[in-house]
Amino acid sequence: MVNQSAIAQQLEKILGSSGICSWADIEASRKEQIAQCLTPAAEIDCIVYPQTEAELAEVMACAHRQRWGVLPLGSGSKLNWGGLAAGVNLAVSTERLNKLVDHAAGDLTITAEAGMKFAELQQILASVGQFLALDPSYPEMATLGGIVATGDTGSLRQRYNGVRDQLIGFSFVRSDGQIAKAGGRVVKNVAGYDLMKLFTGSFGTLGVISQVTFRVYPLSLSSQTVLLTGEADAIATATQTLLASALTPTAADLLSAQLVNTLEAGAGMGLLVRFQSIAESVKQQSERVVEVGKTLGLQSTTFVEADEAALWQKLPEQMRSTPTNSEILCKIGVRPSEAVAVLTQLNLLFPNSSLSLIHAGSGLGLIRVAGEDVITRLSKMRSICESSGGFLSVLVAPISLKQQLDVWGYTGNALDLMRRIKQQFDPENILSPERFVGKI
Repeated sequence: MVNQSAIAQQLEKILGSSGICSWADIEASRKEQIAQCLTPAAEIDCIVYPQTEAELAEVMACAHRQRWGVLPLGSGSKLNWGGLAAGVNLAVSTERLNKLVDHAAGDLTITAEAGMKFAELQQILASVGQFLALDPSYPEMATLGGIVATGDTGSLRQRYNGVRDQLIGFSFVRSDGQIAKAGGRVVKNVAGYDLMKLFTGSFGTLGVISQVTFRVYPLSLSSQTVLLTGEADAIATATQTLLASALTPTAADLLSAQLVNTLEAGAGMGLLVRFQSIAESVKQQSERVVEVGKTLGLQSTTFVEADEAALWQKLPEQMRSTPTNSEILCKIGVRPSEAVAVLTQLNLLFPNSSLSLIHAGSGLGLIRVAGEDVITRLSKMRSICESSGGFLSVLVAPISLKQQLDVWGYTGNALDLMRRIKQQFDPENILSPERFVGKI
C-alpha cells in the first residue's frame, strides 16, 4: 500500500508547492478526464507539473525509487483513448514544458518541448509561411508529446504519411529518471530512427517524451476540395483510378453514406479529395477528379475558400469530437483495396447508427458507432477488418465496456517482443501499466 500523502511531500522538494496539485484539489472536469483512462481501483494521489526536463527527470527518478505507478500526460485531450491503466499513483503532466527550442526555418525543421500545444506551434510556423503536416484530434488542446504518444494524425497522411515519418528527433525521460535522445535536428539524420518509431503510438508506456523535432513544409498557395458521391461500386472505381494516377492529393478519404449525409453534400458513399499547391495545378487536378466522377455517374461538389475551410473543420468534428456515453469511437485498418467493401459491411452492421471514414491511400480510418448489442456487433466488425488484412481498436468507450472486451484486439505474433521491449525500457512496470496492447 502506497503512503499517498508521502508522494506529494517528497515531490514538493523537487517542484515546490506550485508544481503539485493534490487529487482533492483538482477540478472536477480534470478528475473526470484522468479517470477515463484508469481502472476503477486506481487511486491517484496528485498531479505534478515539472517546468524543465531536469525536474521531470528528478520526478521520474523518485517515482522509480518508490515504485510509484506513473501516468504521463500532456493536456489530457486523448487520455480516454486506448486501454485502462492500473496501479497508478501519480499523474505527470508536461503542460508546463511548452517552450520553443529551435526553429531552423531554412532547414524546414522545428524543435519544441513536448507540452507545447499543436495550435500554438502552427501559429509560429504560419508566421514564416510553414506548417507541420499533421491534423490531430482536438488541435487546440493537443500537445506535441501527446500527438507522438498516440500516433495521432488524420487525412493529411495521404500526402505526408504519419507522425513517425515527420518526427526526426526527440528527447525522453526513462522510467529510472535518465534523459535519453534519439535522432537530431536535420532531416537527413537517421540516427535513432527505430527508437522514434517505437515511441510513436506507445501511449506513455516506454518513457515520458520531453522534446520533439519535426520536419515542416511550406504553406500551399492554393487549395480546393472535390467530393464525389454515389453508388459504392462507382466510388471504388473512382478511388482506384485516383490512386493509380499521377494526381497528388493532400487528402483522399472514403466517407460512409451516413457521414456524407451529415455534411449535407450529396447522397450515397463519398470520396473526398483535396489538392493543395499552386493555383494552376490545383485547378487542373480538381477538374480531372470531376471528370472521373462524371464518367462513373457520380455527383461532384467542389469546395473552395470559406466553404472548403468549413468542410474540413466540420469533418473532424463529426468523426473525432468526444463521443457521448452511448457512442464508441474506434480506429480501424484494412487493405486500401477493400476499404469500400468494409464500409458497405459496416453500414449493414450499424444501419443509421454509425459514421465512418477511411483514408484511401493507407486503409486507416475511424468509425463512430452506437446502439444496442454493440459489443457483439463490434466483434463482427473486428472480424471483417481482420479478414481484410487489418484491425479494429477501441479508442473511446465507457469504462464498463472497456472492461468487457479486448480494447486493442491484437492477434499478431509480436506480443512477446513488445513485452521484452517494455521490460527493457520500464523493468519495474511503473509507466502507464496495462494501458497498451496485451496489458503492457
